[in-house]
Amino acid sequence: MIDLRYVLHGAAIALVWFGVVNAGMAVAIGVVGRRAGSCRATDSAAFWLAVRLLPAVASTAFVGVLFVPSYWTYEPRAVEDLDVTLAILALAALGVICAGAWRGCAAWRRASRRARAWLRLARPLDVDCAIPIYEIPIDAPLMALVGVIRPRLVVTRGVVSALTPDELRAGIAHEIGHLRARDNVKRLAMVAAPDLLAATRVAATIQARWAAAAERAADRAAAGDTESRCALASALVKVAKLTPAPTPLAEPISTLVDGGDIASRVQRLLDDNPPEQPAWSARRLLVSLGIAAVFSIVYGPLLWLVHEATEVIVRTLP
Repeated sequence: MIDLRYVLHGAAIALVWFGVVNAGMAVAIGVVGRRAGSCRATDSAAFWLAVRLLPAVASTAFVGVLFVPSYWTYEPRAVEDLDVTLAILALAALGVICAGAWRGCAAWRRASRRARAWLRLARPLDVDCAIPIYEIPIDAPLMALVGVIRPRLVVTRGVVSALTPDELRAGIAHEIGHLRARDNVKRLAMVAAPDLLAATRVAATIQARWAAAAERAADRAAAGDTESRCALASALVKVAKLTPAPTPLAEPISTLVDGGDIASRVQRLLDDNPPEQPAWSARRLLVSLGIAAVFSIVYGPLLWLVHEATEVIVRTLP
């Protein structure tokens, strides 16, 4: 039977490793955030999503893929009592995880309350669409995709009356682009990411850049031909003029004008040769397979190195 102290000791060290890797990745992200402006990949929403989630993903992967197997393989089953300093550091890391879960739950609740308030007096809109569309009887301009599990599209009376049928269809196609990209899920993931980056200005900057890139991607998804591009550009201008100061929502909700500079988005839509999105090439696939092969070869030695590093950390703690 496994000693409970062995499990608690391993869990405490796992949390400490989570915090160490998380902090290291947060510092690295700070450098990337300052230097990535000239990188071609920065026009990609996937790039900024990966950057924002890297601390949480890297620390979780390190613990699950490297530390836990290393601890189970090399750590003797008879372990000493839990050190006070180790316990404090573990609790601090656990606090980071709980804070992320709290932020995610709070954002979900705010989005649910906002959606319920919008839909309380809404009526179904008779428009051909893959998801339900509701018109809200208010004049304030709004077109938004709400919901993570059951997505719905809400449009205010002000937007419906301001847009032509072609512009309305183009705006709806834009929101369907958000739906297919699962942007509401990504928004929630960034808010709930358990990391030390969340409370910094860097995280807000990265999320704003992701929002701008996600809007451009949704624009491209809606702009199938010249006519639809022009209709969407016109819809963006009209809704932006009606909206005094559009600001990105802090909930998993995607709206028509909540990210990116409207002028640059319109310019891209009206460009005769809109930029193509880079596709995965055979070379990238080969590189990925090569990295996986190398990792499988060095995995055993890596477990031993992680065990040795763990011993150093535990011995040097005051």
